[in-house]
Amino acid sequence: MATVNYGYYRGTIFLAMFVGYTLYYFNRKTFSFVMPAVMEEIELDKDDLGMITSSQSLAYAISKFISGVLSDQISARWLFSIGLFMVGGINVVFSWSSTVAVFSALWFLNGLGQGLGWPPCGRVLRKWFEPSQFGTWWAVLSCSMNLAGSLGPIIATVLAESYSWRTILSVSGLICVAVSFFCLLVIKNEPKDVGLPNIETAAKKSKGGSSSNESTLSEFLLSPYLWLLSVSYLVVFGVKTACTDWGQLFLIQDKGQSTFMGSSYMSALEVGGLLGSLAAGYISDKAVAKQGKRIYGNPRHFILICMMVGMSVSMYLFRITVSPDSSKAWILSLGAAFGFCSYGPIALFGVIANESAPSNYCGTSHAIVALMANIGGFLSGLPFSTIAKHHGWEMAFWVAEIACGVTAVGFFLLRNIQSKMGRVSKKTD
Repeated sequence: MATVNYGYYRGTIFLAMFVGYTLYYFNRKTFSFVMPAVMEEIELDKDDLGMITSSQSLAYAISKFISGVLSDQISARWLFSIGLFMVGGINVVFSWSSTVAVFSALWFLNGLGQGLGWPPCGRVLRKWFEPSQFGTWWAVLSCSMNLAGSLGPIIATVLAESYSWRTILSVSGLICVAVSFFCLLVIKNEPKDVGLPNIETAAKKSKGGSSSNESTLSEFLLSPYLWLLSVSYLVVFGVKTACTDWGQLFLIQDKGQSTFMGSSYMSALEVGGLLGSLAAGYISDKAVAKQGKRIYGNPRHFILICMMVGMSVSMYLFRITVSPDSSKAWILSLGAAFGFCSYGPIALFGVIANESAPSNYCGTSHAIVALMANIGGFLSGLPFSTIAKHHGWEMAFWVAEIACGVTAVGFFLLRNIQSKMGRVSKKTD
């Protein structure tokens, strides 16, 4: 009976988080989705667009860091639901606005709300699913971003033919607000909230009940592996964000493709990302099950490095081979390949940061690497668009391509670094 109850609650809670985070991500990217339509109505140059997207990325970085550090002390369902409500409301107000300053201010507030979404999800997953399933379910939940990213551009482009961009943002925001109440009712923080034994308590008992996997803050923060993950995540997330935010305009303005082709490329990228997240989580979980956790290196490193190399190669081919007469299938294939190779590492960085940290700093570990990732997201906004403004999209994407390649080589050279953060006990398995 307990197994049935676990299955029921896991299913409903996971579904609520999946739907909720799909809406989080859709309403994070609505401006990017409707950017061509906005530019037809309001005169915006590349720096204006960069200012708007960077304001959101900056707020998201700050909010996600604070949310991650405090996630162990705040109700996950309230944190998740309040953020979703806030994001939806901001999108509605954004649809009433018309100036760059107001756009930037509102998108900054949108970013603050966005930061409340993922940390509660990570906490709930740890509470409801066994450690051996953690990577896979983390990756499946990450696919909510790909679902929103793949369907979003197509939905926005099709709706823009019949409705204004203001209507699209307003309706998506109202749906977000409605679902936030549903999530508040359905999501449960941990099994004991509904009278079931907690997963982590049972796991500790089965392993002998030792809680020596704790470190001081200084021991944790001085771990070189924490900063290797952080810098690598910064570059990977920055490059991925640059491609999702600007890839559509690059195709349209420099490569002579249609608006619909630009939207299709973005959708292909997100579909590839969905598959990449699932593959990264599942294959790396298998590697961990086979090889076990190690003090030096991590079984997940191999697929992480392969995917980072794949990002650079797919970007190179996209930049060099795409032209106005390129095959549509080839362009979509490159988009899917980049999505596969970029979303996989993004899923893995979060999993590795959680599982490699001392038990008393799991939330802080993810908060730090996520903060660095979102600094990368910020750099992909205004600084990246400034390079494009003065040197063209070709040069901007070349810079991103080189940064990704160098990071992949660096991570490969340091792949056998001590991967257990903080204090290493004599009997670590």
